Amino acid sequence: MGGDALEVRATDDEEEIEAAKRLRVEIFSGEQGVAREAELDGLDEEATHIVAIRRGEIVATCRLRFSGGRCKLERMVVDQTLRRTGIGAALLEEAEREAVRQGASEVILHAQRQAEDFYAACGYEAEGETFLEEGIPHVQMRRSLNEVDRRSGHDRRAS
Repeated sequence: MGGDALEVRATDDEEEIEAAKRLRVEIFSGEQGVAREAELDGLDEEATHIVAIRRGEIVATCRLRFSGGRCKLERMVVDQTLRRTGIGAALLEEAEREAVRQGASEVILHAQRQAEDFYAACGYEAEGETFLEEGIPHVQMRRSLNEVDRRSGHDRRAS
């Protein structure tokens, strides 16, 4: 892959997971003041990690955890210099495709209130009251993956 092309996919190996975790710590701890120990919560081993790679570097990531037909999208970050360039939307779309591949019928996430409009534009609906995570206001959001199936042309029955 050359130039500015963007590759968005699940991680290939432990090295990529470690690089994704470093980016999360840089953003959540460095930019937002979240304790490193809170960010590295011990749940990464059970998660599927999605990354966006540009020029050989991981520039965005999120993780997915699955339970009972539901996918919880967590720890989504985009490198500060590349925000508002479409990379976050590309990452979210691949995360949704991966959730469909793993049999989930919906995605839930805890969105920082500052990112709520982004997720809403991507088809997520807020539910419930604002709550604090690590001192940052969040709202729970949800999206049915049936819509993702139609949008991507993927027929889950054919899998």
